[in-house]
Amino acid sequence: MMDIKRRLLPFAGSAIVVLLDRLSKLWIESRIGTFDTWVILPGLLNIIHTENAGMAFSLFADANVVTRKFLLIGVSAAVTVLIGSMLWQVSGRASDRLQQAALSLVLGGAVGNVCDRLMRGSVTDFIDVYIGAYHWPTFNVADSAITIGAGMLLLDLWRSRQPVTQHVS
Repeated sequence: MMDIKRRLLPFAGSAIVVLLDRLSKLWIESRIGTFDTWVILPGLLNIIHTENAGMAFSLFADANVVTRKFLLIGVSAAVTVLIGSMLWQVSGRASDRLQQAALSLVLGGAVGNVCDRLMRGSVTDFIDVYIGAYHWPTFNVADSAITIGAGMLLLDLWRSRQPVTQHVS
């Protein structure tokens, strides 16, 4: 029983990411008109309601509907299943906590964005970070979780490649 609980805990983390992502998007959709902007930190951060029919950086946003559905829903769903299976594999090992947390974030973010695509055909983005005229593409909670999780995976990979020093007496 303890093994199942240990395996399911990272999936609970993914569910929390999906819930936070969905709640934040519903809040934005109900309170801010499309392309309306709320200035939060002048010169740095706005909240702006946008709809992204494409993927990261609006790639494939202008593609035909069939291509978008196949690429953005089909491939995303397949990758989500792959990430979920990877998380299941590492969730039983106490030594892989960083990897578990990272995969949990990536899975939650991926599921959040796939749900948007399935329900609406686009993803609601609303976090607009910029410095002067230099804007980062608008993103959301799911995108943030994916990015943080990917960074944690890189850190885990780097840590696992560090040489072990042995002291010779």
